[in-house]
Amino acid sequence: MAGQTARLVLLAGAAALASGSQGDREPVYRDCVRRCEGRNCSGDALKHFRSRQPIYMSLAGWTCQDDCKYECMWVTVGLYLQEGQEVPQFHGKWPFSRFLFFQEPASAVASFLNGLASLVMLCRYRTFVPASSPMYPTCMAFAGVSLNAWFWSTVFHTKDTDLTEKMDYFCASTVILHSIYLCCVRTVGLQRPNVASAFRALLLLMLTAHVSYLSLVRFDYGYNLAANVAIGLVNLVWWLAWCLWNQQQLPHVRKCMAVVLLLQGLSLLELLDFPPLFWILDAHAIWHISTIPVHVLFFRFLEEDSLYLLKESKATGKLD
Repeated sequence: MAGQTARLVLLAGAAALASGSQGDREPVYRDCVRRCEGRNCSGDALKHFRSRQPIYMSLAGWTCQDDCKYECMWVTVGLYLQEGQEVPQFHGKWPFSRFLFFQEPASAVASFLNGLASLVMLCRYRTFVPASSPMYPTCMAFAGVSLNAWFWSTVFHTKDTDLTEKMDYFCASTVILHSIYLCCVRTVGLQRPNVASAFRALLLLMLTAHVSYLSLVRFDYGYNLAANVAIGLVNLVWWLAWCLWNQQQLPHVRKCMAVVLLLQGLSLLELLDFPPLFWILDAHAIWHISTIPVHVLFFRFLEEDSLYLLKESKATGKLD
């Protein structure tokens, strides 16, 4: 929901720096990379590198050039620490200690756990909520979109490439837009299905135009940030307004309100930008970890709300 906006803000900020951060601008880093690539990444040396590279590293897309950048990053960090200077960033990221093939181990595991929590709650939703509930199809679709987003978040934090970065951005944007659609269906669409259908078409058109522009014209980080902040605010205000309006009549709505407020509060963790603790745990990873129970709470709200709507629809049917 709204937490995806905060995540996109941080990603956009990091990506804007990716073309040049303090660490990768250092002559010692650039010279180290150049010498390493010349020594190891061509001819027989490259064949030797590939023969001794673990299969899981090659399958994850780690190349000789990536290894050179990784090794030279730590050479540069060591020099900074020896001189008592602050740890620099490289290509818009803090230096992380690689574990197996995971580039950012804590964020990758936390993203996976968010996806796992969503999957468990999806299975619970399917078990306890009959398919005849009015919100069932929309909630199921939202769960699918969320699972897809956490999959690509896990992949992106495992190995940062142009493709995984874009998929992470686009899928996070899709979650926000689908959350808006979910709110539209809950607040308006059940009484006016035609309005919800038209609004869904509009959101799909917006998403298509957004992805097409960033993929085919220019990947503009500033535009992407502004667009996602805008739709994130719409998502936040719409859900919060509906929750405040209905909290007395529908006590379970307070779970939704708690989710909205918690995600906004937890997003402040993204502002605590510091070098990773033990070279693994940074503010972004902590934020990912903190959102796991929030997703559980939101799915509990969807479950209780769907059961309430099912009960209401049956009562209305009996009256008719």
